[in-house]
Amino acid sequence: MQLSEAKILIIDDDVDVLSAAKLLLKRHAKTVDIEKNPQKLPFLVTNGDYNLILLDMNFTRDVNSGREGFHWLDRILDIKPASKVIMITAYGDIEMAIRAIKAGATDFVLKPWENDKLLATISGAIEGGNEKILVVAEEKSKDDGKKGKSAGEDIVASSESMKQVLATAERVAGTDANVLILGENGTGKTQLAKHIHQHSKRADKPFVVVDLGALSESLFESELFGHVKGAFTDAKEDRAGRFEEAKGGTIFLDEIGNLTLSLQAKLLTVIQERRVTRVGSNKPIALDVRLLCATNMNIEKMVTEKTFRQDLLYRINTIELDLPPLRERPEDISALAEYYLKLYGKKYNRPVNDISSALIKKMQQYNWPGNIRELQHAIERAVILSQEKTLQPDDLFLKSSGGQPTTATGFDLEDMEKTLIVKAMKRFNGNITDAARELGLSRAALYRRMEKYGL
Repeated sequence: MQLSEAKILIIDDDVDVLSAAKLLLKRHAKTVDIEKNPQKLPFLVTNGDYNLILLDMNFTRDVNSGREGFHWLDRILDIKPASKVIMITAYGDIEMAIRAIKAGATDFVLKPWENDKLLATISGAIEGGNEKILVVAEEKSKDDGKKGKSAGEDIVASSESMKQVLATAERVAGTDANVLILGENGTGKTQLAKHIHQHSKRADKPFVVVDLGALSESLFESELFGHVKGAFTDAKEDRAGRFEEAKGGTIFLDEIGNLTLSLQAKLLTVIQERRVTRVGSNKPIALDVRLLCATNMNIEKMVTEKTFRQDLLYRINTIELDLPPLRERPEDISALAEYYLKLYGKKYNRPVNDISSALIKKMQQYNWPGNIRELQHAIERAVILSQEKTLQPDDLFLKSSGGQPTTATGFDLEDMEKTLIVKAMKRFNGNITDAARELGLSRAALYRRMEKYGL
């Protein structure tokens, strides 16, 4: 939607502010309504069909804490969760801006505003629309000539829950605020971290990923902080740690919930002091990095149980992004499946190019315990093994409630594999070479399977 077609509501207790805003915006927007009394907001939001709401954060009863603004923001989003709300205040700072964005605001402006900047902010919010697609997927990067730009994670999502996550991610990307990404395994935490980096002012600098769950305690300091020659037996030369490698860019610490308390303390010191000291050295090195972290654990519960330091949590979760599991957003399943169908059809040069409505329905009814990663692998297998141009329910291998592989129709995996081999052999009149090629197997692998099933 264009700004010229938009209907805008402005809520502020200052009549002069209302008049100035309306005078400016009525030349650019289709409709501009103003209201001094926030108590009328529920009625206006319910009946007004506004494309954008400008909301003051501070009203007469509550001078500058923003408490009333947050209250009315919550009310607006309760009534219409997809509402776009820009918060306005004369007492703003980065902390309040972050709180507003976390609470669901689209943007944040200070008054007195500059007209051009206000118009740009409003236009961006309105014209940006809700058409973002979050494709949390691995895709080959296009070289755009930027050192740290590992593109490819454009993002797949039509669900409101994922649109809200993405909108918040893109709003905070331009700041240096620390972000903690929460979510089950397979929900796309690494891809979202890359997306934040790619939309940040550090996008042309390195994006360094560290899997803390795979690091032993003995290697932690050397890997993250680096070491000097002779610091330990195998230290044959100076080596920069991952924090130094991320200089000017972003470091992403995955599985941070796996750290022991002693390692948490060492990491906290580095984050607080913004400098690192290599193992075997006493010379600190200043850091200029943006910190992103992720975990699939219930980190608040860990703090309560004293297995995760509360002071470290405060340092890493200026913004929290919670990725919903795939089972809670079935409306995204079709788009994700089609995305992977195209990806693997091209990769394996397979003629399959469509998914039946029956299979889509079955996929939307499935629980997806492995989330997007499980869907990705399921589609990849189906593309490789399918004999037809359209995927059907019996082409997709899923896990049953007991954890055993089945197809989307409930058939056993071994029965399906046997059936596919029989079909391929009939199709190629018993020619082992052609059947194996069609099934994506070697001749030896096909022989083993035929022997296994008594064929």
